[in-house]
Amino acid sequence: MSEKRIEGLHEIKITRIRNGEIQEQDDVVAVEAPLEIQIQHIDEQKPTAISVTMRTPGDDEELALGFLFTEGLLYAYSQIKAVKYSGDNIIKIYLNKDVKIKLQKIERNFYTTSSCGVCGKASIEAIHTKTQFHFKNKLVLQDSVLHGLKKTLNEKQSLFTATGGIHAAALFSLDGELEIMHEDVGRHNALDKVIGESFRKNRLPLEDKILLLSGRASFELVQKATMAGISTIISVGAPSSLAVDLARENGQTLIGFLKENSYNIYS
Repeated sequence: MSEKRIEGLHEIKITRIRNGEIQEQDDVVAVEAPLEIQIQHIDEQKPTAISVTMRTPGDDEELALGFLFTEGLLYAYSQIKAVKYSGDNIIKIYLNKDVKIKLQKIERNFYTTSSCGVCGKASIEAIHTKTQFHFKNKLVLQDSVLHGLKKTLNEKQSLFTATGGIHAAALFSLDGELEIMHEDVGRHNALDKVIGESFRKNRLPLEDKILLLSGRASFELVQKATMAGISTIISVGAPSSLAVDLARENGQTLIGFLKENSYNIYS
């Protein structure tokens, strides 16, 4: 197998040591590549670079839209004139002429790693963003549905199955039907792709949906879910202290350590 790249996967040669025996084998790893997100008003000549994020290529438009929305820079898809690629690793969001963007709200260095979406924030105050939605109703969750979510997600995680090194975020209906799922080397990117797709389809808020995270529930993931109006967040792993605090403050349901026959309720 020659080394080559397909979307999301990179085929390579590796040396595997098993029981002291050296084996040359083919393998695949998840692609990690930079994506620069730019915005430009339709009547302007030059774009403004907002961020560079390390991501797994695929669904870049949804990633960019979700990022801008969860950062509080956009609030409606009607603000957007067009979304276009400008080269392989640059996505440009064209805004309508009357759209005003408060760039000081982002207060972020133009670099975001795949592992941390808030690492580039310029101040403590910049970490918090305010949602336009309110959480009024709690979903009535059935154990039979919850215990089947992880199995359904595992069956759909093609990149994780191939590489073992990628995250996923998924939206389910109240009866456990998978509606949207995205994968990425960055857990925050995977969620931005889910929210970006919903944003583009004018489906926000997502109060009647269940969000499932393939790993842990960090503060930023709960905050992004808050921005999208998601009231029920479930993670396969553990939540952080700030994630629990934020979910409780918002009145969201937060569940962690989801397994086939057990889970923990934190909020």
